[in-house]
Amino acid sequence: MPAEQRVRVEVEGRDLELSNLDKVLYPAAGFTKGEVIDYYTRISGVLLPHLRDRPVTRIRYPNGVEANSFFEKNAPAGTPEWVRLETLPAPGSSKGREMLDYVVCDDLPTLVWLANLAALELHTPQWKIGAHPDLMVMDLDPGAPAGLAECCGVALLLRERLAGDGVASYPKTSGKKGMQLCCPVSGRQSADVVSGYARRVAAELAREVPKSITAQMAKRLRPGKVFIDWSQNNAAKTTVAPYSLRAQPIPSVSTPLTWAEVEAAADGEAGAVRQFPATEVLDRVEEYGDLLAPLLQPGPELPTRS
Repeated sequence: MPAEQRVRVEVEGRDLELSNLDKVLYPAAGFTKGEVIDYYTRISGVLLPHLRDRPVTRIRYPNGVEANSFFEKNAPAGTPEWVRLETLPAPGSSKGREMLDYVVCDDLPTLVWLANLAALELHTPQWKIGAHPDLMVMDLDPGAPAGLAECCGVALLLRERLAGDGVASYPKTSGKKGMQLCCPVSGRQSADVVSGYARRVAAELAREVPKSITAQMAKRLRPGKVFIDWSQNNAAKTTVAPYSLRAQPIPSVSTPLTWAEVEAAADGEAGAVRQFPATEVLDRVEEYGDLLAPLLQPGPELPTRS
């Protein structure tokens, strides 16, 4: 590789070598790796608190979003010695499962290093290392012809239902076609308890509004409905982190929303909620700050009744 394609930088006292900054990773938008690194650097103040103490699963696109990608949980070869690693069981396997060295992105140098590896998407579990879940996620996945507007309508129903149990909810787009409601919980209940509660609430709403909502995973049941995916709360599952880029034609972002925007979209206001690109998300943070900051504080215990 020509020397001019590598740039040595210092980030908060850490030496990093960045490469191929002009490489276009989003061809339809002409968005380069340098712009990816710039976005993650500028968004880091609100992103890093949501990554802290959580193992990060990355989806890497070394040749851009139109080429092959791969999931990466384990620390890659050549990981700098200063990157925080935590050896944890590989989620989803049985007892005695394989252990992996997970990257934990607690600081800006680690975030820039990951961005330089074309780790466009950052996904985290609902728990911090060594702890029970402190988050519950209700993932809203629309089946065409349902779309974001229909997701917003379901989000309002969920907000009301959850509030009845004293559970606050905060909306964000997925950056792809759907959205999520994120809820702070106590951190004192197991993933099974949190997942069980999410499943009961999803099933309850599906019974109440069967023409618009399904709580079943079968794809044949989803056309024209919004699937409330409660399974994201399984200990082995991860969800795209707030402010993470997504591998779409444009550099869209999993974007925190205001409830006023969700209400407007549910009422049919075109463009009130959409999959926002990185440049707009930076502007939104300037305007709103971190709309998901309440997730960083403990929430309530969830009811365990059937």
